[in-house]
Amino acid sequence: MKTYPTKNIRNILILGHGGSGKTTLTEALAFNAGAIDRMGKIDEGNTLSDFDPEEKRRKFSISSSIVPLEFGGHKINIIDVPGYFDFIGDAYAALRVADAVVIVVDALSGVQVGTEKAIELLEKADVPAFIVVNKMDRENATFAKVMDQLKVTFGNKVVPFELPMGEGEEMHGVVNIVDMTGSERKENRCFDVVVPDEMKADLEPFRDMIMESVAQTSESLMEKYFEGEELTRDEIHQGIRLGVIQGDLIPVLCTSAVQNIGVETLENMIIEYLPSPGEGKSEIGKDPRDLKEIDRECSNTEPFSALVFKTIADPYVGKLSIFKVMSGVLDHSIEIYNASREIREKANHIYVLRGNKQIEVEKLEAGDIGAFSKLSETVTGDTLCISKAPIIYDKIELPKPIISMAIEPKTKADIDKLATGLHRLVEEDPTMTVSRNKETKQTLVSGLGEMHLEIISQKLKQKFGVEVNLVPMKIPYRETIKKKATAEGKHKKQSGGSGQFGHVYIDFEPGDTPNDPFLFVDKVVGGSVPRNFIPAVEKGLETCMIEGVLAGYPVTGVKATLFDGSYHAVDSDEMSFKMAATQAYRKGMKEATPTLLEPIYHVDIIIPEEYMGDIMGDLNKKRGRIMGMNSISAGKQQILAEVPLAEMFKYATELRSMTQARGEFTMEFVRYEEAPATISEKVVAAAQKEKE
Repeated sequence: MKTYPTKNIRNILILGHGGSGKTTLTEALAFNAGAIDRMGKIDEGNTLSDFDPEEKRRKFSISSSIVPLEFGGHKINIIDVPGYFDFIGDAYAALRVADAVVIVVDALSGVQVGTEKAIELLEKADVPAFIVVNKMDRENATFAKVMDQLKVTFGNKVVPFELPMGEGEEMHGVVNIVDMTGSERKENRCFDVVVPDEMKADLEPFRDMIMESVAQTSESLMEKYFEGEELTRDEIHQGIRLGVIQGDLIPVLCTSAVQNIGVETLENMIIEYLPSPGEGKSEIGKDPRDLKEIDRECSNTEPFSALVFKTIADPYVGKLSIFKVMSGVLDHSIEIYNASREIREKANHIYVLRGNKQIEVEKLEAGDIGAFSKLSETVTGDTLCISKAPIIYDKIELPKPIISMAIEPKTKADIDKLATGLHRLVEEDPTMTVSRNKETKQTLVSGLGEMHLEIISQKLKQKFGVEVNLVPMKIPYRETIKKKATAEGKHKKQSGGSGQFGHVYIDFEPGDTPNDPFLFVDKVVGGSVPRNFIPAVEKGLETCMIEGVLAGYPVTGVKATLFDGSYHAVDSDEMSFKMAATQAYRKGMKEATPTLLEPIYHVDIIIPEEYMGDIMGDLNKKRGRIMGMNSISAGKQQILAEVPLAEMFKYATELRSMTQARGEFTMEFVRYEEAPATISEKVVAAAQKEKE
């Protein structure tokens, strides 16, 4: 693949609801560009972008893939991302480097939840967009109906640039409203044809809409348009381009990707109307040496820098780091410096990826997308540059995990392999996290949904040969006491020679709040417990507090006051007083009415207004407390609540079900509160059964 100048590069992210045909559209784009000899099919598992074994088995995308195409003297880097919400992190990462977006809409289903999510992402990223109404060859598919939905969603910014020749199963081509040319499918290609006479009357209103939009891009064109003068072809195309780049105009095209109808027109319009990387805003980074802001343009004249936006963990090829050249030119003379980690990296080859194929290239110009293999320390979000002109770009903002499960290997022999596999997968997918809970002794894996976690377990098996079980995480309960109790602890042992003797009196009482750390108070007077043994009493109690007397959970919110005791001049030592403290702990805690505490989480839920009643009712069932409600945008409401963690295990799935995937939430730990008696009894009984 040859090197392309920045002005001839287009970085296009394809977004849309799962099943709208993004992968098939990518396949058709690749076929027209000559990248493949025949279009693959999802059902046959032979498409360019769905190459992962799990994608082939499930027949949908679970990871983003890059498909660079050479078409019309330009290079179009297609980034095909999954439409399912468990894998939306790839869309966030790709948006960071995309210069434009193509939103794919299913002609039968119209505007779906995934379309709405794509629109939200588009608005955050503030990049130009096309909308492609795909599957126009399906029975009962109606372009006008989808246009009406798009108008409601986007307003007057959406303007049809194409109309189908025939609808539903009769679709056989498209008409380009801008140029008033037709394109008709014959065999597996489309060829230019004259616009049918019967369609011309239908096209005029849409063409007038386009001309009006073009006229609004400049005063001179506006004046010319209202004086009734014809705009030249160049003026029309320049005006459309300006309107699209400024976000004032969103062209709507129609395709049947599976039949390759309308796809070539899309490719031509991507080149003609969407911006090159050099036409976007400059990137702001920081100099790691003094943290001063640096303004870098996407230009060959700037020093080399790149942002890694995706990592692939391949057990055979090694780690692949996919990046966008943010500035400068990358060639083999560049010594790679990872400014985010302050290390030098060795990169022997420069690749572009087409699906799972690596194509080696000599150099990449500013704005292009490439890959390095086997960078030892580099991860997603890192900035690569030259050491003489270091820069660090902002990290990629990714959605936080919302569901956690414990993961364990099916065989103990695979514990090390599991740790290695999880580490590699976290490098590949930063939307998953792995942690070790020391209390419950579980390894927890967290992600964006149940399917996300399921895919992680399958990847561990396929890529690293580790079979795992996903089991519910244990809740990290706490224990405390509700009243004051005094206990005596006496440890006495005599077995010939020096013996052991420790004797203490300790008051156990609740702290100011159940969430306070353990507090030890020394009130010994008169030397009944020598000063040098008092730290041993404190250490003995601290050790005991790790395991409560109810169900073996750590203890919080307890104040222990040592006020008396006795000792033996010969037999007393530190160990004796630790043992005495342990005896006092066991007696005193049982008498002080021990109780179970459960973790309470602050939950921030954002939902469409029509689901408010259902969500609030469900939160009440979950023993939640509504802390506040806010209207945050048109039709969107925010609910703030506090809910016990025990009720939130499956909330990611439940919220999607209740809101048809339109709701989203985050949660974070707030404090511990006393658990209801019914919950406490079950937890204590389960702990005793496990102990037995």
